[in-house]
Amino acid sequence: MFGRRADGVKVKGMQIIDKAMPYFMPMRIDAVNLYEQIVGCDAMDKFILKEKKNNGVHYSYTEIMMAACIRMLYQRPKTNRFITNCQVFQRKYISVSISIKKKLTDDGEEVTLKMFFTGRESLDDVKRIFEKEVEKNLNADEVHGTTKTAGLLCKLPNWCFKLAMSILRFGDNHGMLPRKLLDVSPFHTSIYVADLRSIKLDAVNHHLYNFGNTTIFATMGKIYYAPVANREGEVKAQKSMKLKFSLDERVCDGLYYSNSLKLLNSFLENPQLLKERLPEPELSGKELKRKQKADKKQAKKDAKKAKKENKKSKK
Repeated sequence: MFGRRADGVKVKGMQIIDKAMPYFMPMRIDAVNLYEQIVGCDAMDKFILKEKKNNGVHYSYTEIMMAACIRMLYQRPKTNRFITNCQVFQRKYISVSISIKKKLTDDGEEVTLKMFFTGRESLDDVKRIFEKEVEKNLNADEVHGTTKTAGLLCKLPNWCFKLAMSILRFGDNHGMLPRKLLDVSPFHTSIYVADLRSIKLDAVNHHLYNFGNTTIFATMGKIYYAPVANREGEVKAQKSMKLKFSLDERVCDGLYYSNSLKLLNSFLENPQLLKERLPEPELSGKELKRKQKADKKQAKKDAKKAKKENKKSKK
């Protein structure tokens, strides 16, 4: 409230045009830019084969894509900004939302996952976090917080559901939503990724949600072979994949987005760059105290969670 939010910090010292842009285009759908990028799969295939042969670890395109996006968001922080109520905020964390089908059938249940990262994670860290979430949510006994919250809202009568959403929108615009609710909302996320290869569909230009504050929506398309010419003029078929991005243009200018997407592409062309975990940045005195306080708070939460899980296992 009053410019404060649980998921972001208001950006100060902006240029006049950047500050004015959200007032000219108050809705996220007004400001969406669509971008298509074709990625050659040979580098990823070689990397996947090498890692499987040498280390016995199998990486998927989805995991590499997610790790590349997370690293980009960390190294290019303006892409991790969002607009709410015509104000620009820097997100306090990096998160990825992704939808998965429990079964690849028309009636198969769809589950939306939301995962949190610091941005310094290695590809192995991203893989472990993703696999843990998928395994937990494919288990019939486990229900993800996102699905649980949506389920509670869907039990309401029509008029009550509409009223609840109006209250949520008002609360979101004025920074009144609690962190717990923001943590389970897939619409309040750094990036939403959709891997459409699994359903044999090409990449699509997805809309940005007006509810929530997702700034980037990325879709991965099915694999196909495209004719590519080298410098000598020789044409060969290259295994390729289309990526399509929907971007909120209000958070940064075209040059910044261009350099950010080039960085993302460099990670996809050389996944080995994602194998190493990035070092923690040096913190000032105030930042260090703030971090220590946050770590203590998180340690208490983890201890309470472990205690609850122990009680459940004993039952």
